[in-house]
Amino acid sequence: MTVRPDTATNWVPRLAREQDIPALETLIPLSVRSLQAAYYSPEQMEAAIGPIFGVDRQLIRDGTYFVIEQDGQLIGCGGWSKRKSLFGSDTARAAQDDALDPAKEPARIRAFFVHPTWARRGLGRAIMIACEQALLEARFRSVELVATLAGEPLYAASGYTVVERCALPMAGGLSLPVVRMTKRFG
Repeated sequence: MTVRPDTATNWVPRLAREQDIPALETLIPLSVRSLQAAYYSPEQMEAAIGPIFGVDRQLIRDGTYFVIEQDGQLIGCGGWSKRKSLFGSDTARAAQDDALDPAKEPARIRAFFVHPTWARRGLGRAIMIACEQALLEARFRSVELVATLAGEPLYAASGYTVVERCALPMAGGLSLPVVRMTKRFG
């Protein structure tokens, strides 16, 4: 199926379902290898695909992960979490991912990926709006995230502020530079 980038501009995210997982497993590496290439080496991207850049099924089960489709193809995804993990796929998590207390702890923004053909067309912004509305309805008053260098401009434009710049350790002695960011709601 050919996807035409000029056919949609009013994005409406929907909640991801278990049956979306194969499409997500295709979309995520495609997005990473294209949109992260200006920021990370091929070795960094390949080491991160799977443990850092991968599907977290818990987000789907919790009903906090969104996708956007065009002509039946997933072209964007991202979500929020009411659990302690800040990033990463569920395959890289050894322990149970405990729930956060919305009165005391910030929600998490997690795992935003866009098909390269559809980059910079408002998908990330539409998913961000859906996430923030949902986490506010869940009574969270603040949120944090770990942004890739490519993702930092989207989050900054959405009102997130930098807390720290750090690097995530990966296999083979590699590391992935990232940015921890936060946002408070009135």
